[in-house]
Amino acid sequence: MLCKKYFIISVGDIEKNVILPRLFFDSLILETMEEAISNNPIEEARRYVANAEEIIQKSKYDPETKSYRDKKYVRIAGDTLWKGCLIALDAVFNVRKGKGRPSIKKYQEAVAKRDGKLLKFLNLGYETMHLVMGYDGNRDKKICDAGFERANAIIDNCAMLLPKIVCA
Repeated sequence: MLCKKYFIISVGDIEKNVILPRLFFDSLILETMEEAISNNPIEEARRYVANAEEIIQKSKYDPETKSYRDKKYVRIAGDTLWKGCLIALDAVFNVRKGKGRPSIKKYQEAVAKRDGKLLKFLNLGYETMHLVMGYDGNRDKKICDAGFERANAIIDNCAMLLPKIVCA
């Protein structure tokens, strides 16, 4: 049986244009950081979280009100977090079948069949990241921090469900 082995890499540790070696059918192939991330949906999802952190920093935190100043960047960060979660969920659950965009109900049904803990994170994450941050643009720092925590929890749980070695 031939297997593809993917390295689990951390985006923060490696610069963007570094070339990474990996074994592929017993031959050495060099690939760029972008190609390595695109082959690993969990790392792609984590990259979205890192991007959301950069985006929310543009909003400038106000310690007096304990909130971010600009609603625009909170909305963008919330949407970015949610999209990262969807990438991780799509890697584990085959929800994108058929026509059109899947609703949250399809994700809830698929997750409920496999992992009740992840379902709780999904429901809380949907409400926090997609609705409260993404649509409402709630600038409260505690809510934004909860959105980041829930995104990481969803992605980490998906990473545990996704096999590390993909066999052909």
